[in-house]
Amino acid sequence: MRLERLAVNKIKIFLTSDDLFERGLTNDEVWKDSGKWNQLFHDMVEEASVEFDVDIRGPVAVEIFSLHAQGIIIIITVSNDKEDEEMIDDGIIEMQVMVGGYQDLLYEFQDFEDLIGVSKRLYPLNILGGSIFEMNNRYYLLIDQMDDKQNEVAAALLSEYGNASIKSPFILKEYGRNIVEDTAIETIIKYFL
Repeated sequence: MRLERLAVNKIKIFLTSDDLFERGLTNDEVWKDSGKWNQLFHDMVEEASVEFDVDIRGPVAVEIFSLHAQGIIIIITVSNDKEDEEMIDDGIIEMQVMVGGYQDLLYEFQDFEDLIGVSKRLYPLNILGGSIFEMNNRYYLLIDQMDDKQNEVAAALLSEYGNASIKSPFILKEYGRNIVEDTAIETIIKYFL
């Protein structure tokens, strides 16, 4: 589990599929109202409260984004409205949950050689396309939505060479440098092999 403070009242929590598995959950179970999920959520909120010294009580907005085979991102926004806080008893968290999903795979690589290596493995499996971005001396490969079987195979291979990224694809498109658009795997194969 990785925590990141986005603003004074906003925290991002990234749970990989492995994190969920270790806690006895699957990505699908996150969307169900189960005791295991509720306990995990409260544990995450408590850990975030301690790490960032944020009092998470009262109304909060919770956005959950599925990264398919990579895991989930949870964004918690604590209300700054004092009237809302006075209406809620101390220690109670009132949630407004918004659910979204990223079906795309987004992986981060330390150097370009790793991208070349994974492309050699993906190309023969007919896993093509994708866009490459560079940001803060890291390379990112964003592969558009595929069927579930291809997503699982691609995620397994990508994990051997890089790490699932908690960055939003929108952040990369806005602030990163786009190196290759939509044909990343084919372009790497063409020019580097």
